This record gives sequence, structure tokens and C-alpha cells, in this order.
Amino acid sequence: MAGSSVSSGGRPPLFATEKPARVAAYAYRLFAGTVLAGLLLVWLYRATHLPPRSSGARWWAWIGLSAAELWFGFYWVLTLSVRWSPVYRRAFPDRLTRRYKEEELPGVDIFVCTADPTLEPPMLVISTVLSVMAYGYPPEKLNIYLSDDAGSVTTLYALYEASEFAKHWIPFCKKYKVEPRSPAAYFARADSPPDTCDPKEWFALKEMHKDLTDRVNSVVDSGKIPEAPECKVRGFTQWNEDTTYRDHPSIVQILIDGNQRKTADIDGNALPTLVYMAREKRLHEHHHFKAGSLNALIRVSSVISNSPIIMNVDCDMYSNNSGSIRDALCFFLDEEQGQDIAFVQYPQNFENVVHDDIYGNPINTVNELDHPCLDGWGGMCYYGTGCFHSREALCGRIYSQDYNKDWRMVRKTEEVDELERLAKSLATCTHEHNTLWGIEKGVRYGCPLEDVITGLQIQCRGWKSVYYNPARKGFLGMAPTSLGQILVQHKRWTEGFLQISLSKYSPFLLGHRKIKLGLQMGYSVCGFWALNSFPTLYYVTIPSLCFLNGMSLFPEMTSPWFLPFAYIVVAAYSCSLVESLQCGDTAVEWWNAQRMWLFRRISSYLLAAIDTIRRMMGISESGFALTAKVTDSEASERYKKGVMEFGSFSVMFVIIATVALLNLACMVFGVARVLLYEGTTGLGALFLQVVLCVLVVVINFPVYEALFLRKDSGRLPASVGLVSFCVVLPLCILPTNMRYEVDQM
Repeated sequence: MAGSSVSSGGRPPLFATEKPARVAAYAYRLFAGTVLAGLLLVWLYRATHLPPRSSGARWWAWIGLSAAELWFGFYWVLTLSVRWSPVYRRAFPDRLTRRYKEEELPGVDIFVCTADPTLEPPMLVISTVLSVMAYGYPPEKLNIYLSDDAGSVTTLYALYEASEFAKHWIPFCKKYKVEPRSPAAYFARADSPPDTCDPKEWFALKEMHKDLTDRVNSVVDSGKIPEAPECKVRGFTQWNEDTTYRDHPSIVQILIDGNQRKTADIDGNALPTLVYMAREKRLHEHHHFKAGSLNALIRVSSVISNSPIIMNVDCDMYSNNSGSIRDALCFFLDEEQGQDIAFVQYPQNFENVVHDDIYGNPINTVNELDHPCLDGWGGMCYYGTGCFHSREALCGRIYSQDYNKDWRMVRKTEEVDELERLAKSLATCTHEHNTLWGIEKGVRYGCPLEDVITGLQIQCRGWKSVYYNPARKGFLGMAPTSLGQILVQHKRWTEGFLQISLSKYSPFLLGHRKIKLGLQMGYSVCGFWALNSFPTLYYVTIPSLCFLNGMSLFPEMTSPWFLPFAYIVVAAYSCSLVESLQCGDTAVEWWNAQRMWLFRRISSYLLAAIDTIRRMMGISESGFALTAKVTDSEASERYKKGVMEFGSFSVMFVIIATVALLNLACMVFGVARVLLYEGTTGLGALFLQVVLCVLVVVINFPVYEALFLRKDSGRLPASVGLVSFCVVLPLCILPTNMRYEVDQM
């Protein structure tokens, strides 16, 4: 790789920007050029071999296939443009340590959000909180805020218990340089202490963590807070029996005040400030989901700590690298290169992913290739978790050339009671009325993907962002382990991206002359996810039906026109496989990812497109679907064995099962029909359709297994199979006006 050697005032830079070797870049561009040539030949074939209108159904099938291939080609070019110029970042925290004294480092406010104690259990939440409290950073400069949108007293109780455990956990982490610093993850990875730890101390702390877990889970199960800690959860004393999680006043409680020495850890050292917030909710006021929670945290933190750096992380993504703050600061504090950096985004990685994951959860190719390419165009997306922000940029400041960041932290000196009173007034549901919050300040409202559009707005104000993917992953989270969870999650993302693309916040409108064209196209790769659903669904149904009826839609194997079709398929999938293997995936994981690619396109993307159209017509309103972070033990075991989890009736499952059954029927009866009428020579003109149909059948094996072979609770319900069968049957056996013909191409 070629790296930059920029220096500031004779001092070495705090980070380097590196590009791939030129040979690799030129090789990829040469490959892309050959695929583009193949695409042009395919389009030319479609235009010059159009069947006569008198052929009826075949003519219409040909037109539809041509439109689908035009879209695929356009989308491939869009994707190609983003891949053109990747960059890779390298931070030098050792230089940061030599350049800045501990007292000169900026304060950091860390936001953790939770919304449902059932889907996001309190022990999961406080494991994340403890991991960020134990960062390798001066504790007096760390401030951790937990936003509890469920307003759950059990979550506050769990946070209180975590604050007590932190007095032992943080010194232990720093003494033995523990990684990761989530106690649940740390103790789950080893049954015995490492050689570097005192065994007695290690076992004592493990037992202490077990007691903590038992106490919290006991309270969660019973719903009753022990008498002794009641005074520690005083924020809920103002609630009455009529108060609900949808209708309640705000709570702000400082459990640890980092300014008070009496809250020191067992070694007498300072602890990070720890704050619980449940913002006010009223039935007649829109609370704007996670975006509203983050904006309330920004305001509340401004009167308690007001740190110039803000980091937010989802409650199920614990810190896996105690040096992440210092790494991120290398980008912000570099005197020459860091002035225009608004946020540093870490990738999403998952700890619960098994080998040869059935759902394609490992996103190594995205993390290793796609995101560095976005960074190369001057702006990584903000993905809502694992991201460090400049407070000023997040709060709406426009970047200018003469701007100089002020990293001084102005801590408030008021007493805790006064700070809590001021903070509560900023967490009310009416505070934002007639303000720019959610429009120009803070996180953007009105879109399921509030994080993405917020990052885009920041970049359009002249700021840049950085993607940083260190060797030791910064954060590890929990990936969904059932097909239903994954499809719902992707539907929400896809719907949000499409809403952005079709609104005034489209990258091509909002970003016109403000961000690079390559970055606009990069955002649009995700923005047009939903539109891929229609050509994909067409491509996996119509050619198969035409094969069943003996209608050829592709050139024969002996025709020269066969070559561009074959080359595109072989080249594209070979390149995809090679990239996946280079990024650490196995061939099985790559194949599973192809299956999920198909499933998402014909279900999540399709319904997202339909719902977006309905919403634009005023038929439905935006909603938010929270993905569960827990699953039952039987489902977990099936996931570990590579068995796909269905289990309930869903429109998405009906679509997937219908496509699977349709292609199975077309393959069986289509081959039988061709052999009956034409013999083996008759397959020549239909070869590509046979291959396509067989591939769809092979990739859908888990669906057939769930329909016909499995007996467990994770199989497809009989109702899904019945509905799908009722759709497929008429398409396969009812008379059509399609005549059996094989054209000589």
C-alpha cells in the first residue's frame, strides 16, 4: 500500500491515509472494463434480437427481461464507481500519548440507548455500559449516559448495581490490561484465569459478576426492587400508578459524579461520571424514536459534562478495544489533517456469529472493501453506533477554512441536585417545539434511518468523516439469528434508504455541489436497494415460467451471443467469491450470503418499496420495528447447527416459499416437457434458463427442507406452504396462450 507522509510543523501525523498498490487498482479497473463491455453486448443482443409483437407472451417477457438487465447494468455501474478509489486509515496512538498530556486530552461523552427491557435485557445493557466505563482513558474525562426509552425501574436498578461493580471491575481491567472490558464477554471466554492475572483475584471478581447477574435477573423476573437500593432509584418516586412507559415525566439521575472523590474505585482513583436518563413522554407528543433519545442526551450532557467529543453505541454492542477513544482522537487532534473531520465511524462486527453462518451475517467484504471506498470519496456514512462525533459538528455548525477546534472541556460545578434539575428540563417532550432540533441540530427526525441522513447533512455542511477499521475490532454486537429478524431489520433499513433517495434529502439533491459525485453515488447504492426487488423478482420467475412453456429468452450455447451472458455471470461471481475469501469468509459463508442476497431482494426490499409507495400516497405512516436481542435456546441451537429459523407466518416467507416452489415445479416439469418433445437437443436453446432455474432451486434448499422435511418449531408453518402452493399451481397447470417454441437464435 502507498501511504501518506504528511507532517504538521515538523511533527509526524497522528494518522496515515493509505491507498492500495497501483497494480491491484489497475487490475480491478481492467476487470471492470471487461464486465462493462459484456453488459453492452447483452444490451445490444436484447435490442437487435427482439421477437416480433405477434409472439405475444414471449415479446412481453423479452421486454421485461431487457428492462431488468438495463437496471442491473446501471446498478452495477453505480456500485463500480464507489469501488474506484478506496483508502485505508492507520492511527498512531503512541504519538498522541507523546504529544498530549493526560490533562490536555478532551472529555468524551458516551451515549448508550435502550428501548425495551424485554428485547434488550438489563444485563445486556449494563455489560455494554461497563465496557465503555473501563476504557483506557482518564476516568475524570469520561462521562457515560444511558437513555432508557422504556422508563424501566429495573434498568435503573441494574445500572445502580453496575455502578457498584464498576468500583472493582475498572481497577481490575487497568491492572491486568483486560480485553474485552465487557465482564460478560470476558468471563464467557475463559474458564480459568490467564497467566497474567492473580487467580484469587480473578475468581473473586468472576464470582462477584455472577452475583451481580443473579441479582439483576432476579429483579427482572420478579419486577420488585430490593428495599436497600430503593433510595438509589429515587427518580421513579414521582411516578404514580397511572404512569406508563408511554406517558411519564422525565428522569435524570447521576449515579456517579466523577467530580466527587467519595465515589472513587477500590484503589482510590476517580470513576467516570454515570448518568441515567428517561426522557419525558406524552401520548399526544411524537417522541421520534432513537433520534429523539439521542437529541435529549446531547442536551442533557451539555449541562452536566459538555464534552467536545460524543460517542454513541447501541446497548448490544460492547467495547472490544480499550484503546478506541485514543485511536479516534488521532483523527480529531491531528493539527493539519483533522480540522475538518466531523465523525469517526467504526465498523459493525458481531460476536455471536458461528462458523459458516447460515444467514451471511459476517459482513467482512462490506467492512474491508465497500466502506474504505466510501471513505475514499471523502465521507463514510454514519451508521448510528460505534461512532465518535465532534459535538459542534453534530449540533449544526458549518465548517469553514478558518475554523479551529476547541477541545477544552468545561465541566459544570453545580451540585448534583441542581444539575439533575437543569438536565430534566432539557429532557421534556416540549423542549424542542419551535427549535431547529431534529432539523439542523442534532440527529435528524422523520426517517427510519435517522443516523444516515444526519451524517449526510453533516457532510453537506463541509465536514468530512473517517472510517477506521483497526485490527482489534472496536465494538462487537449481537447479530440476529433468525430469518424473520433479519428480514424485518433489512426492510426497515431499505425503507429508510429509499425514503431518503426519494425526498429532498436525496444525496443528488442535498449533496449537489456540496459533496463529491462519487459519494453521492455511494449513498445511492444503498438508496436504490429497494428498486432491485422488482427486476430480481422478475428474473427468478418469468424465465422459469417461459422455460416451463418452452419459450427461449436467451441465446443458444452455440451462438456467439452466448459468450457475454456466460462471461458476466462467471466473472461477477468469481470476483465476488475471491473478494469474500480475501476478506476472511469461507466459501460456504459466501454461498450463504448469496442466498440471503436473493431472500432480501424478493422479500424485504420488495415490501419496503411497496410500503414506501403507499406512504407517499398517504396510505400508511412511518413506524419503527425493534429487532429482538434475545432468542430461545432451541432456536440458538438450530442456528449453531446451520439450520435456518422460520417458525411463524409472514408475508415475506410466503414470497420466498412461492418463488422456491415455482422454480422447483418449472425445473421438474420443464425438463420433462423438453425431453418429451425435443429430446436432449432441445435443451440447447433453453440452456441458460435451465441453469438459472436450477441455481434458484439449489439456493432454496433450506426452504424445501423447512417445508417438507423438518418437524421442529423453526420449520415453515403449513399455512405458508398452502398459500404458496395456491399461487404456484395456477401458474404451472392452467392453460396459457404461451405456445411451445424454440427459436433459432
